[in-house]
Amino acid sequence: MSMLDLDALQRTKLTREPFDFAVVPGFLKPAAADQVERDFPAIARPGSFPPSTLRYGPAFRAMLDELQGPDFARVLGAKLDLPLDTLPTMLTVRGHTAAHDGRIHYDRRGKVVTALLYFNRDWQEKAGWLRMLRSKDDLDDYVAEVPPEMGTLLVFRCTENAWHGHRKFVGQRRAIQLNWLNSRLICNFERFRHWQAAMTKPIKLFFSGDKAA
Repeated sequence: MSMLDLDALQRTKLTREPFDFAVVPGFLKPAAADQVERDFPAIARPGSFPPSTLRYGPAFRAMLDELQGPDFARVLGAKLDLPLDTLPTMLTVRGHTAAHDGRIHYDRRGKVVTALLYFNRDWQEKAGWLRMLRSKDDLDDYVAEVPPEMGTLLVFRCTENAWHGHRKFVGQRRAIQLNWLNSRLICNFERFRHWQAAMTKPIKLFFSGDKAA
């Protein structure tokens, strides 16, 4: 049985302005959410980590397989009118955000589409809600604000006006980021970059003396 509510994604209206995006609460089905939460990798520091650098349980693995499978790519591709099932993918996992995270930016480096799936129960903080922005200069000039609640999916087309960011939040904020990229070369470069960062960060923390990050 599918962990993902693809029907909900199909029903969700695509917002066109100022760029293409859609928000799907409950995209991860409730029964699956309980299992995935149990098997989510323990991540004690900020950063984006390739799954190959983490330890996690079978339900989390099954969800990753489904996210990177053909059905999700087909449904999302139809919504965005893009051939996502023909493009390479890159997936990373986050467990915490730091003070520098959330600054206004748009996704570059050959990314075509970004999908963010959140895994946070009963999010009480107003900080950490991702804002879809009208410009690069004003975090308060937004058209939508997405809470990082358990099972909520955000997808958007990666264009040069797809500005987004959130108010500073330091602490646990679990999410998966899945990108479709426009070339295998860029995909391999991005995967290596994230793997290298995940491998070297513990060494940097050790020499800096920051054991609690």
